[in-house]
Amino acid sequence: MSEAAQHQLIVSVSPHIKSEETVSQIMWTVSAALLPAFLASAYFFGPRGLIVQLVTIASCLAFEAFSQKVVNKPVTLSDGSAFLTGLLLAFNLPANIPLYVPIVGSFVAISITKHLFGGLGYNIFNPALVGRAFVLISWPRQMTTWMAPVSSFTSVDVVSQATPLNVAKLDGMAKLLEQFDGSKIQLYKSLLMGQISGSLGETSALLILIGGLFLLFKKYITWHVPVPFIATVVIVALVTGNDPVFHLLAGGLMLGAFFMATDYVTGPATRRGQIVFGVMCGLLTMLIRLKGGYPEGVMFAILIMNCFAPLLDRRLRTTTFGAVKKKEAST
Repeated sequence: MSEAAQHQLIVSVSPHIKSEETVSQIMWTVSAALLPAFLASAYFFGPRGLIVQLVTIASCLAFEAFSQKVVNKPVTLSDGSAFLTGLLLAFNLPANIPLYVPIVGSFVAISITKHLFGGLGYNIFNPALVGRAFVLISWPRQMTTWMAPVSSFTSVDVVSQATPLNVAKLDGMAKLLEQFDGSKIQLYKSLLMGQISGSLGETSALLILIGGLFLLFKKYITWHVPVPFIATVVIVALVTGNDPVFHLLAGGLMLGAFFMATDYVTGPATRRGQIVFGVMCGLLTMLIRLKGGYPEGVMFAILIMNCFAPLLDRRLRTTTFGAVKKKEAST
C-alpha cells in the first residue's frame, strides 16, 4: 500500500459490527433487568415509592413525545429509551420526594440533556444522572431527606432516616453499627437485601447485581467498565483502611457500575478506554465519598468521566494501522 493510499484511510472507533438486535430490544431488556429492583423498592417503600417511580417514568415519556413533536420528528416511545431513562432517574430519587421534583428532573433529562443534543445516540451526558444532578442542586433539602423503609406495601408511616453512607461519613462506622446492634453481618445483610433508607435504586444491592449479571450474560454489556469500577472502589477502601464490603454494597455503586457507566452513548467504545473509564469512575467515587462534601460520589464520577469518553476513545483505540506500516517497512 502506498503512502498516498494510507492517508486516504479513515480509522474510526468501534462499533463496526452490526447486530440483529434493535435499540428497542436492548432498551426493554435493560428495563426488564431492573424489574426485580423496581418491585423491591415498591415493597420496601410502599405506595409512595411506587408512585414516585410511575410519575417519573410517565413524565419522561410525556417529555419524549413533546420534544419529538416540537422538532417534527416521529414519536418513538416504543423504543424504550425514555422509559429506561425515567426508571433510572426514579432510582436516583428518595421515595418521599415531592412529585414536582421528578417532573422537573424528567424535563431536564429528556428535553434538555437528550433532545437538545440531537436525540437518542447524540447526548454527551447520561440523561438520568443530569436530571438527578439538577434536582439535587435545585432542591438539596428534599433530595437529602430520606424515607426509612416501611417493609410493607400497605404501611403509610413515613420516618426520615439518614442513609448508611451519610451516617458513616458524618458520625463514623461505629455510630452506624449501633443501628444494627453492633453487627457488621446485620449491616451487610440489610444493604444486600435493601432494608435501608436511601434512594429507590439503593434498594437491594443483590437485585441490582442480579440484573447486571443478566446483562453480562446477554452480552448487552461487557466486564470492561463494571469490574474495574467496582474493583477500584474495593481496592481504595482497603488501602485507606475503610470497610470494602460496606462501600461495595452501600449507595448507588451497583446501579451506577452496571446500568449507568455502561451506557453505550456516553461511555467509551474501545475496550481499553472502558477499562480506564471504569477505574477513574471508581477513584472519583471514593475520592468524593471519603474527602468530598457529599456522602455519595457515583453520580458525579460518571458525569465527570462522560466528558472524557471521546478523548479515551481517541487516545486508546486499537488499530492495525501501525502493524501494517511496520510490516511494509520490513519488506
